[in-house]
Amino acid sequence: MSAIDQDGKIFVGKGELPQYLTLKLANRHGLVTGATGTGKTVTLQVLAEGFSAIGVPVFAADIKGDLSGIAEPGEAKEAFVSRAKSMGFDYQPDQFPVMFWDLFGEQGHPVRATISEMGPLLLARLLDLNDTQEGVLNIAFRVADEQGLLLLDLKDLRAILSHVAERAAELTTAYGNVSKATIGTIQRQLLVLENQGGTKFFSEPALRLTDFMKTDRDGRGYVNILAADKLMESPRLYATFLLWLLSELFEELPEVGDPDKPKLVFFFDEAHLLFTDAPKALLDKIEQVVRLIRSKGVGVYFVTQNPLDVPDKVLAQMGNRVQHALRAFTPRDQKAVKAAAETFRPNPKLNTAQVITELGKGEALVSFLEGNGVPALVDRALIRPPSARLGVITPEERKAIIQSSPCKGKYDQAVDSESAYEILQARAKAEAAGNGQPDATGAPAGGILGGIGGFLGGLFGTNRVRGQRLTTTQTIAREVTRTVTNRVAGQIAADVGKSLGGRTGSTIGRAIIRGTLGGMLRR
Repeated sequence: MSAIDQDGKIFVGKGELPQYLTLKLANRHGLVTGATGTGKTVTLQVLAEGFSAIGVPVFAADIKGDLSGIAEPGEAKEAFVSRAKSMGFDYQPDQFPVMFWDLFGEQGHPVRATISEMGPLLLARLLDLNDTQEGVLNIAFRVADEQGLLLLDLKDLRAILSHVAERAAELTTAYGNVSKATIGTIQRQLLVLENQGGTKFFSEPALRLTDFMKTDRDGRGYVNILAADKLMESPRLYATFLLWLLSELFEELPEVGDPDKPKLVFFFDEAHLLFTDAPKALLDKIEQVVRLIRSKGVGVYFVTQNPLDVPDKVLAQMGNRVQHALRAFTPRDQKAVKAAAETFRPNPKLNTAQVITELGKGEALVSFLEGNGVPALVDRALIRPPSARLGVITPEERKAIIQSSPCKGKYDQAVDSESAYEILQARAKAEAAGNGQPDATGAPAGGILGGIGGFLGGLFGTNRVRGQRLTTTQTIAREVTRTVTNRVAGQIAADVGKSLGGRTGSTIGRAIIRGTLGGMLRR
C-alpha cells in the first residue's frame, strides 16, 4: 500500500477500510473541522503532501508556522513508524517543494495587489464601511475609470477621494450625494489600514497567480505557504485577501470541467473569519464563487473548528469531509456536534454524534466522495503520519528555501508606477501654473498621453495666444487643425495603449466590465 497515491487516489487514513481521496473528485471541495489540538493541521499537511506528490500545486495559510515543516524531511519517530505499520506501509521520510509568501515581505516573497484589482466591494469590507460610504467609494472608482486614472496603491486611492471631494457638487448631480464628511471617514479608515500594513500589500508588482501553480523538476506540485501569524492580528485583512485570491482565480482560470486532478487546491484555515459579520450580498458571492470555481479545476478546503462556522449554502458544496473531535460542554457545543453528525452519510455501525466526542488525537470521522460523486459511509479512521517534518522550521532553513525559490527576485522590490496620484498632482501643478501649461519641471499635465497631445498641439499650432482676437479665417483654420490633431493624437494614443498592453489595457477592461467580485459578475 502506498502512503501517497494509489490509482489516482490519496491515502489519508485507515478505519474499517482504507480511506482515499479520489483526485477526480478533489475539486468538489472539502471541510476539515475539529476543536483546537485534535489534529486538523496534521490532516491538512497529509492532504497537502498527497496533492504535491502527484503534481497538484497547493496554497495554504500557515497560522502558527506549523505547516512550514513540509519543506523538510520527516523523522522516523517510533509513533510514526508503528502507526504506518498498523496501516500496512513502511514509514518513509520525505520533503516537498515549497514557496513561502508573506503580505509583509518578512517571512516569504512579498504578496501585492493593486487597489483596482481588489475592487470597491472587497475594499468596503476591508475598511468596514457602511452602505453610504461604500456608495461614495464606488463613485470614486467610477470617476477614476472615466478619467483613465490607474488606482494602484493607497496614495492613489487617497488622491482620487480628495479629487472627488473637490468636485462633490458636480458629482452629486451625476451620481448622487457625495459628502465631504463621508470621504473624510473613508480617509480615516484608510489610515487604520495603513497602520495594519496595507501600504505594503497595495502596490506593484502585483502577484501573478501562475506563480502559485508551479511544479518542480520531478513533477511535484509546489506547496505555497502564506505566513499568517502576523496577518492574524488583522483578521479582516487576512479574510479579504484570501477572498480576493479566490475571486482572481475564478476570473483568470479557464473552464476545464472535471479534470483528472485539480489544477490547484486552496486551503482556507480559520475559515470562520471569512463569514463573520459579512453582509448578505458578500455571502451570496462567496457561495457563488465556491460553487462555480470547481469548473476551473480548483478545489477549496475550509479548515475551521466548528461546522457551524460555515453557512449552510457553502457547507452544502463541501463533498469531502474530515471531522476531528468536538467537545460538547455547552448547549452550543452540543448543537455543533449534532450538526456535524447530520452532515455525514450515516453508517449503521456508528453512532456518529457520540463518536465525535470520543475521538482521540489523530483520529477523525472521514467521508470522501466516491464513484459518481456520492459520499461514502462515514468511518472512524486513524490519519496517516505525515512524511515531512511535523512542526516549525528554523529561520535559517526558511531563508535558504526562499533564496532557492523559482520566484526569487521577482517581487522583492516594490515599484511605484505613474498612476492616479502622480497624474492628479501634475494636473494640480499645471492648473496652478496657468491652465494646462507645463509645470515647474517642464512636464505637461496628463502623463504620457497629455505629453503627446501637447507635442501635437505645438506641432500643428493649436495653442491659443491669450488676448488675441482671431479672424473668421483663423477660427476655421484652427478648428480644422484641432480636428486633425485630435484624430492623430487618438490614433497614437491607441497605438501606445496597445504597446503598453498589460496594466493600462487591463485597467480599462476592468473599468468596462468590473463586477463587485472581479470576474464573478462578468458571467
